[in-house]
Amino acid sequence: MSFFGRLGEDLRDIIKKADLILLGLCLAATVFGIVLIASATQYTVKLSRCVPVQAAAAFIGIIGYFVMTVTDVEHLSEKWKWFFVFNLGFIGLLLTSLGSGKSGNRSWLYASWMPTSIQPAEIVKLTYTILLAKQLAWFRENRRMRGLDSLFWPAAHAGFMFAYIFVISKDAGSALVYLVIYMGMALAAGLAWYWFALAIGGAGIGIGALAIMGKLPGHWAGRFLVILDHSYDPSGVGWQQTRSMLALGGGGLFGQGLFQGIQTHSAISGSLPERQTDFIFSVCGEELGMAGCLAIIALEFFIVWRCFQTARVAKSTMEALICVGFGTMIIFQTIENIGMCLFVMPVIGLTLPFFSYGGSSIVTLYAAMGVVSGVRSRTLPDWLRKT
Repeated sequence: MSFFGRLGEDLRDIIKKADLILLGLCLAATVFGIVLIASATQYTVKLSRCVPVQAAAAFIGIIGYFVMTVTDVEHLSEKWKWFFVFNLGFIGLLLTSLGSGKSGNRSWLYASWMPTSIQPAEIVKLTYTILLAKQLAWFRENRRMRGLDSLFWPAAHAGFMFAYIFVISKDAGSALVYLVIYMGMALAAGLAWYWFALAIGGAGIGIGALAIMGKLPGHWAGRFLVILDHSYDPSGVGWQQTRSMLALGGGGLFGQGLFQGIQTHSAISGSLPERQTDFIFSVCGEELGMAGCLAIIALEFFIVWRCFQTARVAKSTMEALICVGFGTMIIFQTIENIGMCLFVMPVIGLTLPFFSYGGSSIVTLYAAMGVVSGVRSRTLPDWLRKT
């Protein structure tokens, strides 16, 4: 058989192994997102490159999806020390001359020779989740999540990554995702829920105490205050969400029409700030109305449902936890992003998975879903599963 013949057979075999339902859901969300990004960026020529960049990132992500489908993550995780070194090193690059950012955050790597910027905290979610799953699976299978070490070491891992990312980048939103991934996976691994209740309650009390003492940074305090009182500083800290609500409210049931949103197409950038990233859901609400917003929620829901469904049939604890981790990541980012647009969650700069503009995000999401696809391709037959 010729080289091209063997290559064709290999490609057909990879496609047969892949979870095409999950891929179809991801592609539907991505195409929907690219259409919304095209509308959101028409108001300025400077953002015209967003659509081709997002499309190129999606193409790379699809390749990553198939690569990860045929990659055995159990075998890959045996190199866990290298994973940890990679996580630290890649994020640590933000401290070099490559590090760049805005609004006080140093979250991206960029140089003149790079075609686009890269967000390390997005890419590292992939290796972090695999590494954490291996750690939690070991404790579940050897300690049954009952000892204090079962609580301490995985939590210390997650807490360290949160602190490491926050100290280097000052990006609390991206760092928080790491803690939430840990919480979802630890609960699935069998850690008692009351530990999280204590941790969340303690964090809430601590933040409240800092706010009362005036020790909480002003911009943080403002982001929480504006959620409790929407009239607080509407021209300052509340501006983005006030404009978001105006856009959503103007959409009604079926919207003003694609590429016809008043706020979306205003030439004033502040009319709907960050409309291609943080507030892409508001763009959808204005132009496609509640119907379009429900379509976004439905797509996110079914992607998460597929992750959790795969976790139930995974052949190992580690692979099940990986699926739970990626599903939790999408749930949290979706709830936070939509809640931010609806003025019920603070603005922390998290993108809406598969919809918001962001090359690093879309590549990571497809690779993560490729891991889930690979887990499904290696599930045990029914007669070998425990009932």
